[in-house]
Amino acid sequence: MARPLHFSAFVMNTASHITHGLWRDPAGDQVRFNELDLWIDLAKRLEAGGFDAIFFADVVGVYGDYRGGWDFHAELGLQIPSNDPLVILSALAASTEHLGLAFTAGPIQQPPYNFARQVATLDHASNGRIAWNIVTSALSNGWRNFGHDDLRAHDDRYALADEYLDVLYKLWEGSWDDDALEQDRATGRHADPSKIHAIDHVSEHWRVKGPFLVAPSPQRTPLLFQAGSSKVGRDFAARHAEAQFIVSPDPDNARTLIEDTRRLGESHGRDRDDIKFFQGLSFVVGSTEEEARRKSDELDEKIDIHGQIAHFGGSLGIDLGAYAPDTPIDVIHTEGGQSGLAWLRESTNGRTPTLEDVVRIRTKGSRIVGTPEQIADGLERWRDAGVDGINVVNATLPGSYQEFIDHVIPVLRERGLARREYVPGTLRRKLSGRDRLPDSHPAARYRGAFRPQSVATG
Repeated sequence: MARPLHFSAFVMNTASHITHGLWRDPAGDQVRFNELDLWIDLAKRLEAGGFDAIFFADVVGVYGDYRGGWDFHAELGLQIPSNDPLVILSALAASTEHLGLAFTAGPIQQPPYNFARQVATLDHASNGRIAWNIVTSALSNGWRNFGHDDLRAHDDRYALADEYLDVLYKLWEGSWDDDALEQDRATGRHADPSKIHAIDHVSEHWRVKGPFLVAPSPQRTPLLFQAGSSKVGRDFAARHAEAQFIVSPDPDNARTLIEDTRRLGESHGRDRDDIKFFQGLSFVVGSTEEEARRKSDELDEKIDIHGQIAHFGGSLGIDLGAYAPDTPIDVIHTEGGQSGLAWLRESTNGRTPTLEDVVRIRTKGSRIVGTPEQIADGLERWRDAGVDGINVVNATLPGSYQEFIDHVIPVLRERGLARREYVPGTLRRKLSGRDRLPDSHPAARYRGAFRPQSVATG
């Protein structure tokens, strides 16, 4: 029997996320991003259509300069203004029953204790449907917004994330025993204090006493997403992630990345199937191939090309507004995000990519154009390469998702490429068949680690 794919909607609480300039399209509602009703309506549509999750990207600063500053970003709406997705998740949880709720955040944004408390509270409120996309924050402006002098070196950011996760795992997995919360009206004992523990964490950047204030939520630790494709980022994913967001240019490259990451995971004591891989793709659907091609051409005319270049260069910390179109991208070293560079190199088959490649690849490289049946053919190739899910990138809200739900999902279900109904329970159970992290995950070492040890007598 065919293995069904998982589907998440890749969105951002902003007007211009990935496909820039489309907020001007009267067919879209992105300009309503400040309105909670837009996101509640979208979440309901996604759940009715069988999506597994809504996945919110996020940034905490403006992108690097384009043409000498960030004025261009503001004029285009390139992820500015941008709102905090964590704040609206409780409303989406109250408006849905099954849809997973994924958000993006990094260690620089707030101390680990308060972050752990917020996330555990949301996991309770959603009955276990919270996922966290772990980022290391690659924008210099973001680091400066939180009191740092500048962006940390790439590998140092991952070291900080490791330390941050260590605190969180202790709070989520080790501070409370499963049966600590009794709520026994007859005896009057609400919780057993002997089963609630301080963690006494001390490390380079954080000192956290504990105990944790939140009793174990349905998942304890939220489902963990991660998106790094650099050598260090992939090793980080192999150790921590349960789902990795990838942007491979084709199924063959995806197969190689997935196999390498699975081998890395095994080298860290994890099982091969501990990580699910979600490929980022966009879709243009037509009743005929000719109609789909026409709609794709019309979409290209609406995309702001300079916005695509500014977004890419800004994520790397390079002002690409100062370079000619045939300039090789590799000419400048950057401590910014490395995933985009790796993707470009794969997309040009080893040839050094140029600025012109950025325009072409970022607008068409991850787009499938065709009839629902042709799109299903394409998704089957990604599935056969080892991809477990698709992070669906939109052109407009909610139109891109409604079109996919109405026309593509039925064909995928007929072929066994999409499930017909939700599995009851937590988001982790829906994706992996279990509510809690497996024993092979590094967080599991803190289960029972803070219980008082009995003293041996001789």
